[in-house]
Amino acid sequence: MATTGMQLLGLVLSIIGWVGGFLVCTLPMWRVTAFIGNNIVTAQITWEGLWMNCIWQSTGEIQCKVYDSLLALPSDMKAARGLLVLALLICTLSLTLGVLGIKCTQCVGLPSLKARLARVSGVLFVIAGFLILVPVCWTAHSIIKDFYDPYVAAPHKRELGPALYLGWGGSALLLIGGSLLYAGSNPPGIPSSPTFSSDSSPRRAGGAGQVKGYV
Repeated sequence: MATTGMQLLGLVLSIIGWVGGFLVCTLPMWRVTAFIGNNIVTAQITWEGLWMNCIWQSTGEIQCKVYDSLLALPSDMKAARGLLVLALLICTLSLTLGVLGIKCTQCVGLPSLKARLARVSGVLFVIAGFLILVPVCWTAHSIIKDFYDPYVAAPHKRELGPALYLGWGGSALLLIGGSLLYAGSNPPGIPSSPTFSSDSSPRRAGGAGQVKGYV
């Protein structure tokens, strides 16, 4: 039987992870300016994201510019765009299936169908979590490699932006929430833990009585 509390917890965690993934996709703070050297006074800070880059002036003014050409972008950025958009679409489908499949809703009448929908939703949430995790880790590895590369000039070095940390948190919530949603959606007739029948002891007692009667 499906565990309603586990289903609701998994669905709530997955929704929070979905919101985090949406923020990761839209925020321009994937790469930020690295402060290298003794001079800590900077006139501007550069933020780079998937869709635009922004420059924060020391006066408090922020100027953002959307990338002009898709073909001119690096291959890792184009792959990150595609994976994140695909992950958000999968999360939307998973949320619909999860609402239909959890036990406390009455949208679907058949318990077996509800359990299958909830399990499919959990699997899709886990897949979406992996799709978000891959570009985030890929970008972080690229930033760290360029930071310690002596052939990369200091003005071109970048540090990990807040969007990457948000991406790790959102992907973790999707992985945990999808797993809980799947684990709490056992189809009817399939117990979550092994059960043992209590009919064996009376039969044994009866059998022993019959033997005593023959003796």
